[in-house]
Amino acid sequence: MCANVIIAEDDEKQAELLRRYLEREGHAVTVVGDGLAALDAVRHGEPDLLVLDVMMPRADGLDVVRVLRAESREVPVLMLTARTTEDDLLLGLDLGADDYVTKPYSPRELMARVRTLLRRNRRGSGAAEAGPADADVLRVGTLVVDPTRHVVSVDGEAVECTPGEFRILSALAAEPDRVFTRQQLLAELHGFDRYISNRTVDVHVMNLRKKIEPAPRRPARLLTVFGVGYKLTDPAKAAARESS
Repeated sequence: MCANVIIAEDDEKQAELLRRYLEREGHAVTVVGDGLAALDAVRHGEPDLLVLDVMMPRADGLDVVRVLRAESREVPVLMLTARTTEDDLLLGLDLGADDYVTKPYSPRELMARVRTLLRRNRRGSGAAEAGPADADVLRVGTLVVDPTRHVVSVDGEAVECTPGEFRILSALAAEPDRVFTRQQLLAELHGFDRYISNRTVDVHVMNLRKKIEPAPRRPARLLTVFGVGYKLTDPAKAAARESS
């Protein structure tokens, strides 16, 4: 799996180490040393992955993610951070990052995260398989998820999702009304990883509700099943069941 990867890291030794590991696996690597250069590289390079340090000059990693998502750029982002509190880590995910590794990190662990993000991104946005163009389209009421084209719409209006949000929504839409535990949804995001908190899923769900619900504080589609997890349902069918 050869990919185009941008490393945004102002520590030259760390950047060189990452470059060597990535090139050893066959990836094409571009290294930049500040946040503004990272934005420029993504805008002009169409990368498959951005490995992004949080603490950088000119613009920090959180600002970079905020700008990229505001521009509707869906490049997967793996953040490198020395901030170890859960709130700091979840802030990056809330802004649209897909995963994070805390410093100091094992290069082997980081490369495993890189492979996971690249594999899942290729799976979500790869070429269409033979057969009808809409054969794999998932529909839950007026919510439509197209895994082949990586497109989401609600009531005919396009919805922009980060790769992490899209993976959770795809899993839920594939089995409407099934209740997924947070651990099951974490597996969709990262595989079974003991370092990732259940709150990661909660952050993605909160962001999805802002995008697919008319009233995010009173969700009708993406529901919480207290003590268990989450499910996706068709509000019209749910209302019909309640009235019958």
